[in-house]
Amino acid sequence: MNTVPIVFAFDDNLVFPACVCLSSLMMSARKDTFYDIFILYPGNSPFDRSGLDRIPQYYGNCRLSYRPVDSSLDKAFEIRGITVPAYYRLLIPELVPEYGKILYSDPDVIFRHDLSDVYYGTDMSGSYVAGVNSLAFMNPDYRKYYERLGEDPSAVIYSGNLIINSRKMLEDNLMPVFRSMAEKKFRFQDMDILNIACKGGITYLPPKFCLTSYVSQYAVEARAELLSLWSDAEIEEALSEGIVHYNGQKPWKGFCVNFDIWWEYYRKSPFFDRKFYFDFFYGRLEELDRLSLWKRIKVLGRYFVFGRKK
Repeated sequence: MNTVPIVFAFDDNLVFPACVCLSSLMMSARKDTFYDIFILYPGNSPFDRSGLDRIPQYYGNCRLSYRPVDSSLDKAFEIRGITVPAYYRLLIPELVPEYGKILYSDPDVIFRHDLSDVYYGTDMSGSYVAGVNSLAFMNPDYRKYYERLGEDPSAVIYSGNLIINSRKMLEDNLMPVFRSMAEKKFRFQDMDILNIACKGGITYLPPKFCLTSYVSQYAVEARAELLSLWSDAEIEEALSEGIVHYNGQKPWKGFCVNFDIWWEYYRKSPFFDRKFYFDFFYGRLEELDRLSLWKRIKVLGRYFVFGRKK
């Protein structure tokens, strides 16, 4: 049995998508994989475990442990609705000392493959963290932002799916560095802190490990530029079976890139609720029905101009 440790961090507001996320993790697990799952949550706020506790009861080959986090990061900078628990990943080496190397994932994710290979097959001996290139260099606004910070836009990784070398972070005493940076007004918060503090100690993973909306979009609209980072085979593998990270609009709230994948796994999960399912889709249809004639023409125009591009 291969044990794969993985950490999630969220508050009570994200328990529902976390349940779907963990279900997808277990649905995609091989028979010889055992997930040791750790949940980091605010210790001074209500946190409903009832749904999460159903995961090991339903799937079996996993264990859930809960770690309350104190208020030491409560003054961390918040922006775009991303709250303090986003910073908890920075404290994983202290909060989950059982493992020298550990995976981290945000809860707005759908897993479509087993994680044993990437966990055991990634050499982290010289790195603090491993992740997927964020493609910040392809977005003019993001490129300018990182250049103003004095950082290389082509070197920035996403922080939503990570392999963390806890042993090395503790040895090099990075925790005080992370804490001191948490109150700074970085646009991308924990992601910026990790990239700046771990510079020179980052391992880059293929896009299969974190398929965001940007990776999906550029795979269609700017494939030639992506080929400077990854092969065609790596891009196709990401699109067909990569970990889908909903880093923008959330599929349980509205339509977005790859929203159909989330709903597919939700329907297969033990948390599927027919009323929520039908209310969501009938609600979207009613929204379309209420559109004015001019807005309907604009929607059709966008479809014929952009949706049918080869």
